Amino acid sequence: MDLIVPVPLHIRRLREREFNQALLLARELSKRTGIPYHERTLRKIKDTPFQTALKGRERRKNVKGAFHVEKREEIKGKTILLVDDVYTTGATVNECARTLLKGGAARVAVLTLARAI
Repeated sequence: MDLIVPVPLHIRRLREREFNQALLLARELSKRTGIPYHERTLRKIKDTPFQTALKGRERRKNVKGAFHVEKREEIKGKTILLVDDVYTTGATVNECARTLLKGGAARVAVLTLARAI
């Protein structure tokens, strides 16, 4: 792994919550592994409704086009570890991974703390 990238929150949601769980996990993982993390490489540009009430197809549609790579030079040709707190249907991490690959990453692996069933 070359770089750790947390799944970002939209700025409005971040202001409401005052923290991003994925970012906290990425920071700690970076400390323990020595792999650098970049919290602003991936940005959520679309303020999407909460995913909790949506089913798989609706979740994928909800997050489509919601993310953007800010600094392509930071990820070009690199293997990225994408970190999120909870994996439910995979819609969010799949869209983030797709965006990172489109932005120039060579590979994207995903690590989540929990799996919702």
